[in-house]
Amino acid sequence: MQQRRQIKKFILENFLFSEDDSAIGDQDSLIRGGIIDSTGIHELIFFLEEEFKLSIVPDEMVPANFDSIQTVNDFVSRKLAG
Repeated sequence: MQQRRQIKKFILENFLFSEDDSAIGDQDSLIRGGIIDSTGIHELIFFLEEEFKLSIVPDEMVPANFDSIQTVNDFVSRKLAG
């Protein structure tokens, strides 16, 4: 759960400029909601690589892996397990 909180905190602070945990739900679409765009996805990827010591390859840089806090968390969990 700590991992999901770190991801949410990053998104809240860097894209919503908020500390209000209720500003976005874990299932809310970051892309369709206009919270992040392609540049934002790259910022998020840099954060994930640094924070969780991951290497994210171009084939993984698809919207399906970064559309919500939940999908980002699931993606990170799969990367850490693999």
